[in-house]
Amino acid sequence: MTETVQSYRDLIAWQRAMEIAKKVYVVTAKFPKTEMYALANQMQRAAVSIPSNIAEGQARQHPGEFRQFLHIALGSAAELDTQLRLALEFGYVSEPEAQPIFDLIVEVRKITYGIIRKLPSPTR
Repeated sequence: MTETVQSYRDLIAWQRAMEIAKKVYVVTAKFPKTEMYALANQMQRAAVSIPSNIAEGQARQHPGEFRQFLHIALGSAAELDTQLRLALEFGYVSEPEAQPIFDLIVEVRKITYGIIRKLPSPTR
């Protein structure tokens, strides 16, 4: 990583992941009551997991652990993408509401893969 990163809060991936989480909470608030503890909850948990894992990994100050947590964040992003697509198919969220979240997921994935590529290679 570069010397300019003092905290996970400096990472664009974390900042965009925080935007994802906020947007997911807004859209899931409109879900039917029957989904509040099912799909809505799963989406919220996946959305919160993305910035949380980026933060935890960066805070550990070890490239190998950071890489591992970035991969977990990527997994959560894939989960959220799948869940959001289901919500779209069920009619719980509209395309105009979902598309900005899909776009942010793509952006976070690209940035996160870029961070992973720049981390020192693990020794074997």
